[in-house]
Amino acid sequence: MMIKLDAIRECLEGVVPGIMATAAPDGTPNVAYLSQIQFVDGDHVALSYQFFNKTRQNILSNPRAMLTVTNPATAAQYRLTLEFLRTETSGPLFESMKAKLAGIASHTGMSGIFKLLGADVFRVVHIHQVPGASLPPPPKQRNLMASLRHSSERLSACQDLDRLLNETLACLDELFGIRHTMVLMIDAPGERLYTVASRGYEASGIGSEIPLGKGVIGVAAREKTPIRIGHMNAEYAYSRAIRENAQHSGWADALETEIPLPGLPESRSQMAVPIVFAQKLLGVLYVESPQDLRFTYDDEDALVTLALQLGLAIHLLQSAAEACEEAPMPDMSGPPAFGAPLVIRHFAENDSVFLGDDYLIKGVAGSIFWTLFRDFVDKKRSEFTNRELRLDTRIRLPDVSDNLEARLILLSRRLVERNAGIRLEKTGRGRFRLSVGRPVVLVDEAG
Repeated sequence: MMIKLDAIRECLEGVVPGIMATAAPDGTPNVAYLSQIQFVDGDHVALSYQFFNKTRQNILSNPRAMLTVTNPATAAQYRLTLEFLRTETSGPLFESMKAKLAGIASHTGMSGIFKLLGADVFRVVHIHQVPGASLPPPPKQRNLMASLRHSSERLSACQDLDRLLNETLACLDELFGIRHTMVLMIDAPGERLYTVASRGYEASGIGSEIPLGKGVIGVAAREKTPIRIGHMNAEYAYSRAIRENAQHSGWADALETEIPLPGLPESRSQMAVPIVFAQKLLGVLYVESPQDLRFTYDDEDALVTLALQLGLAIHLLQSAAEACEEAPMPDMSGPPAFGAPLVIRHFAENDSVFLGDDYLIKGVAGSIFWTLFRDFVDKKRSEFTNRELRLDTRIRLPDVSDNLEARLILLSRRLVERNAGIRLEKTGRGRFRLSVGRPVVLVDEAG
């Protein structure tokens, strides 16, 4: 019975190094250990090209090779007959292998030596199991297909984005056993992602940002491909990716506007999966663990599938909200506000907002917040709809399909965390109320 490549993917995780055999044109053999083998699809693997060594010279002149891989749990060995096709030096496959190799290098103390030059793609011509004793496979810790099925059922019952995000992270915790998770949404004009939901961290990090192309999350977003790393990796750590170089004017210069990204101090396994719909990037689903090699190819398959469903659900909820939004309720006079006035400061350059000296938010969410409070103070309004915000030229939403609801959820959660007596309260489909429990003073620092 023919062995299929996807049935032996655990042999490609790098726990036991692969052994590569090539031959020079004159027949002289060469054997070398490999740093990384990447499963591409059912017929192809990619091998890391790091040095112009004898193996590299041989495959360029003689494209046939033999590769021996070992199952780390059973010690079963397989011999793959390969044919070299091409070398990729950019794109999703290259970036995925580059990130994984950086983790291997960090784990083995070879960070200054292991640098990926290219991903050598080979066609798998034949797979042969090497005769010999092997151990029975260990029982699986959980059935990922069952976890995916139950997660799909729970997500399909969600009728708004807030619940969908919470339920997604709850499913990862309860059904997949993944404790540390977050969802980030794309802010395309700013070329960054912002955290809109997290679970398992001491601080939520809601509103924290990461630029496209930076770290595991940013690379997965830019390339729209899953990135999975099995060892702690300094090159892709948060500290190298969180801060964007942004210029603030006036009073904002002296104030901190960075919200720390949540994360484990000793993250040893990481995986970032893009959330897409119709090839459009919506965000990233990110998971991590303090355990080495926590996430396998099977985990990657399951989370990619879950992220695809999440992307579809986000799109459908957004479309339904736009089609069925209700008219605003008449503004009702609430109880009079008491207490010391809250000074709300706005900086037009990047729409950053401060509650007193406390940073709240910036960007589109900051513009939304400032617009709501201008109407609250100038027009005595407290009832609003998503539809009117989309059409409000003061906010300057990037495009019609921008996920406004995600920005409102971000803003609402930040207000709850700041505990400043301000709330956004959902009052219907596509409708909400601005609840203000104390007097406010608006200061436009650009004015």
